[in-house]
Formats: sequence, structure tokens, C-alpha cells
Amino acid sequence: MKECSKGRLVTLFGCGGDRDKTKRPKMGAAAAALSDFLVITSDNPRSEEPESIIQDILTGISGDTAPYIVIANRVQAIHWAIANAKPGDTILLAGKGHETYQELKDGRIHLDEREVVAEALNKKTLD
Repeated sequence: MKECSKGRLVTLFGCGGDRDKTKRPKMGAAAAALSDFLVITSDNPRSEEPESIIQDILTGISGDTAPYIVIANRVQAIHWAIANAKPGDTILLAGKGHETYQELKDGRIHLDEREVVAEALNKKTLD
């Protein structure tokens, strides 16, 4: 994807909770190596604390790779990524795909990234 972007490749991602914890640092390292900027956020944290999952991801990111920001709330993270995009940037929203929900400790909530992106783009256009 980096080769297809005229600007930076900004990757927004997180890792699922209650899943293989050993993959989290590896995913952080891979995302940092393949991106120009990272927005690290929550995915489906399930019974785990999103901040704990994010800390696991961060252990795989060394200081000489892509810069990053941590925004645990996925909706806020998407808004930030779009608001801070520069002309030519590509924003990759990784992880949720077709899902229209997020699995939290207390159950599922509605989260359709298409709706969030449309709202963020509309807000950026108005600003």
C-alpha cells in the first residue's frame, strides 16, 4: 500500500482481546515497518482493557520506526487520523473490515467505520 500512496501511509489498527497475546508485538513491529505513521487504537478488546492490549503492541515498536499516536477510543482515533491527514495521504483502517460492531467488556456496541469515516470527512470539509 505504501507504494500506492502519493503521501504518507497512515495505518490505524489494534489487536483483539482474548486472543494470542504473543502476536501483538509482532503486529506492532510489522505495522511500524510498513507504514509512515501509526494510529494505535482498540479493535475488539472483549474482556481485556484496551490500554493493556495497546501496551503489548507498543513493545514491538522500536524508536527508529514509524512515529505513532495512541488513541484508545477507535471512533476518536478515526476522527483524528482524518482530521490530521495531509493531501495525498492514504489512511488504512485495519482490523474491523465489514464488522459493524465492537466487542467490549460489557457486550457489543454499534461501530460501523463507514459511518465514522463519512462523519469525519464531513466535519473536515466543514472546518
